[in-house]
Amino acid sequence: MQNSPKNPHDWRNTIMHRPSLTLLLSLLVFASAGPLTAEDPAAAARRVMVEEAVIANGVTDQRVIQSMMSTPRHEFVAYKYRSQAYYDMALPIGGQQTISSPFIVAYMTESLETKPDDKVLEIGTGSGFQAAILSPLVKDVYSIEIVPELGRSAARTLRRLGYENVHTKIGDGYKGWAEHAPFDKIIVTCSPEKPPQPLIDQLREGGRMVIPVGERYQQTLYLFTKKDGKLVAEALRPTLFVPMTGTAEDNREVKPDPLHPFAANGDFEADLQEHDQMAGWYYQRQFELVEDDSAPQGKRFVRFQNSDLGRTSMALQGFGVDGENVHRLQITAWVKTSQIGLGDDRREAPMIAVTFYDAARRDVGRGVVGPFVADSDWRQIDETIRVPPAAREALLRIGLFGATGEACFDDVKMTPLTD
Repeated sequence: MQNSPKNPHDWRNTIMHRPSLTLLLSLLVFASAGPLTAEDPAAAARRVMVEEAVIANGVTDQRVIQSMMSTPRHEFVAYKYRSQAYYDMALPIGGQQTISSPFIVAYMTESLETKPDDKVLEIGTGSGFQAAILSPLVKDVYSIEIVPELGRSAARTLRRLGYENVHTKIGDGYKGWAEHAPFDKIIVTCSPEKPPQPLIDQLREGGRMVIPVGERYQQTLYLFTKKDGKLVAEALRPTLFVPMTGTAEDNREVKPDPLHPFAANGDFEADLQEHDQMAGWYYQRQFELVEDDSAPQGKRFVRFQNSDLGRTSMALQGFGVDGENVHRLQITAWVKTSQIGLGDDRREAPMIAVTFYDAARRDVGRGVVGPFVADSDWRQIDETIRVPPAAREALLRIGLFGATGEACFDDVKMTPLTD
């Protein structure tokens, strides 16, 4: 069950939309029936993806980079999504799950510090892509998927592509795979509130576990190291993963309130967290938290800057919303923009955007406040967007979305309206 910062996944949110890559991906759809070679569009698209989404965002482990370069991600998504396979975005794979974005896969893999003789346990097989990335880096990968149709499909794909050291089964991943324990490394690609005890027990002394933990829409990616039988935690970065299907989600102690959605840390007053990440916001790209008396509210605001057309500069957060009872969302914010440059894709412009998803995490609509394309000093925005009746979850996004220039935001608020 590969899930990523619902950076749409994390969730259909493209952070690369260069014409050259778009052409390569279009060619990939037509070329996918034949064998791949180094000259194929897929190889070229992977190279762009790795350069712009993986290396540019700080991944340096050359073994991980090489695995990302050589693993055919398009083979792990449905045919209709192959033209999007090499964008840094999540894609639906069925069973209410998504394939993780390339960056988060590379980042989590690098955090494990894999060695060739490692035995790795993966919780959440999903499409099989994360297991495929791990395959050339370690001795064996044991991967568990709770959704039967996903587990069977991933197993077929991994066998077809020749990943012989990946072993899969269908079951409750939070119970681990005791007969093959202990494991040198454990990677969890779905989000519990805390590390499950069976996984702690099955991790070798000195071993490492990478896992997103926290509330449903407020999570942090942690690296745990087992010392003297206990886990020592290191917070890596805020993230947004899909939680485990079924009982683990139903038994959460802290659950979202879909009748009262709100923007977390919308005033940006919270201090930066580990690795200079903003609290409450995820998938943060090309931003600066500014402390200045010119802030229209409080002491801080966020500034997004981009000089390369098509490169993402944004942040997002997820929230629950009951579209049957919440009919509209009032969005207010302070916005300042300068030197905005637009490309051919009009979706790449400074704005506030909300994308809605139904209970199966299918896209059911989008509301936009903006775009803000003219140079402007601070101005207050107050608009209302419609909530589709089928909506059960949503993403709030702010930033430049591929446009160039500078966009600043402060005091972003979201108020549910029921009439």
